[in-house]
Amino acid sequence: MTGALVLIVEDNDKNRKLVRDVLTFKGYEVIESETGEGGVRLARERCPSLVLMDIRLPGIDGVEALRRLRAEETTRGIPVMAMTASVMSEDRQKIMAAGFDGYQSKPINVTDLVAAVAQLLERRQT
Repeated sequence: MTGALVLIVEDNDKNRKLVRDVLTFKGYEVIESETGEGGVRLARERCPSLVLMDIRLPGIDGVEALRRLRAEETTRGIPVMAMTASVMSEDRQKIMAAGFDGYQSKPINVTDLVAAVAQLLERRQT
């Protein structure tokens, strides 16, 4: 679903640039936030097709941002993929139990990221 609007919520400049550049190259439209609060605000305003959410963020963390998105009718249905350096199996289980639709570990594997984004967007269309 190229052309889809993807919101990246990531406080690390290098990670955000990598994801932005890869998704833009693949034909997606990208908007960005460095904070959980900003990500929630942008999701409300722009209603992206997908949110890529870091877990450890300044201010509210990614789990709280997800909780706020799920609490509102206008953003409840937006798929949200966690992006995190927390790769222990317990961490992944906690993150998925919080209600994320997908999980991408850091450092980011570009091929895996593109495939996961495409899969979540396809799932949303059906």
